[in-house]
Amino acid sequence: MSPLSDKDKILEYARNHGIFTAREAKKLGIHSQMLTRLVRDGTLERVTRGQYRVPDQDLTEHFSLTIAAQAVPSGIICLLSALSFHGIGTQFPAEIWMAIDRGTRRPGIHFPRLRIVRFSGQAFTTGVETHILEGQPVNIYSIPKTLADLFKYRNKVGLDVALEALREAWLERRFSMDELDYYAHICRVQRVMTPYLEAIVS
Repeated sequence: MSPLSDKDKILEYARNHGIFTAREAKKLGIHSQMLTRLVRDGTLERVTRGQYRVPDQDLTEHFSLTIAAQAVPSGIICLLSALSFHGIGTQFPAEIWMAIDRGTRRPGIHFPRLRIVRFSGQAFTTGVETHILEGQPVNIYSIPKTLADLFKYRNKVGLDVALEALREAWLERRFSMDELDYYAHICRVQRVMTPYLEAIVS
């Protein structure tokens, strides 16, 4: 069997991985000029700076999350975007809500639109789940961590949004009280959440 050409190699990789980056192509030995040529002839589509895909490949509803995660590898999908991903509540944010570490430089990307929130310590590092979307790993906060975050940032997202999410997630048994208490402690919102929890479970 003859070895794959550079074009065949990158197309096979793209079909197996969905969106890929110029850096990934370079690791395969594919020069950036080859990517430019394949975009020019319509074989590949340039999604955003440094990110590519095969044009006829089906996209999921989480396409923008994948783009954001690849553009900001250290970021974590949070708050309204995490809520929407988990299928809780009625929020469909126009921006991707992403948490970055407090000491990290703000990402300078134009697509997709990001709503950056700075977390620190355990509030940033705990409660992270990795989901494979469009063939790529995307870090997203878990349901109980997201609920605690919503109450911590209730002035940004709205207390009504936090209450709706808490009520719906509880009725659907999407978290345990021990899990929620753990993240509420980390986010320092136990006292804030207690009366609302008591009203929901009573």
